[in-house]
Amino acid sequence: MVSDVHGASQALARAGQGSDLFVCLGDLILFLDYDDPTRGIYTDLFGPEHTRAYIEARTENRFDEARELSTAAWRDRGVFDHADRWSALEVMIRKQYQELFDAMPTPALLTYGNVDVPDLWPEFLKEGHQVVDGATISVNGIRMGFVGGGLASPMRTPYELTEEQYAEKIQALGPVDVLFTHIPPAVPQLTYDIVARRFETGSHAILEYLKEFAPALHLFGHVHQPLRARARIGKTECMNVGHFHGNELPFVIDL
Repeated sequence: MVSDVHGASQALARAGQGSDLFVCLGDLILFLDYDDPTRGIYTDLFGPEHTRAYIEARTENRFDEARELSTAAWRDRGVFDHADRWSALEVMIRKQYQELFDAMPTPALLTYGNVDVPDLWPEFLKEGHQVVDGATISVNGIRMGFVGGGLASPMRTPYELTEEQYAEKIQALGPVDVLFTHIPPAVPQLTYDIVARRFETGSHAILEYLKEFAPALHLFGHVHQPLRARARIGKTECMNVGHFHGNELPFVIDL
């Protein structure tokens, strides 16, 4: 199982070795590499020097300044309308998706991260890839529920839902044995990133779901360096499956 792949296609190709079921919890695209500003779509567009300034502003929660930097960079490329940015981004996103889905193990169950572009996925899925979002699937008698995407945030990533939309999707699952999501429940120790020094967005709807239905496991990603990688909520063991782009190691669990 992996989450937050962010462009690590070579490691992804090896991640499913020896597994009976491979699960990917999203965030395939590498748009911005906070650890290495020389990599990612943003750097390909605007160069590492500008990327470092942009990362610094976002890391320090100066999001208005970061947006101004981005707007100025696009203007230097002759792009003045926000809607016109997509044509440049789409070419690079498609290139990454091609490499990532070619490397994706099969069979695999997949759901979206907040940095993903769901509308593009059907073009790249291979035989044996099954996307599950806001739905359940049973494997060997184990009922699994999947909810992809994230919630609205200052980052303004591609696949963000409102609290109401997210709550509707997760409540529609009904009871499951294992819950898979991209984002964690709204629990401070699970949402705080100790390197970025900020709270990432967690879901209150997930938290309420866990209290109501008490699945045995809740598995998620999104927070790259969490204060705590696991916590128990009632009868549910909640576990962050790890930042795959950072450690290139799959999370292995025996269900």
